Amino acid sequence: MTQLTIEIIDKKTLKLIEDLESMKLIRVLKGKEKTNKKKLSERLAGSLSPLQAKAWNKELEKMRGEWQRDI
Repeated sequence: MTQLTIEIIDKKTLKLIEDLESMKLIRVLKGKEKTNKKKLSERLAGSLSPLQAKAWNKELEKMRGEWQRDI
């Protein structure tokens, strides 16, 4: 048997699937929804190269210096 994972976009589609199941053409296996349990910081760790991170920090320091000026 072939198993597929289907994302239901419209409620009408769910009714069609239930009808197919009632005709014993398919079987619906209910499972848990997958959720990404990793923290955002864990998912993004290493996404910037050290060179990019250094350039960002330099730009941030420059911007912060501009905020502290007396006007």
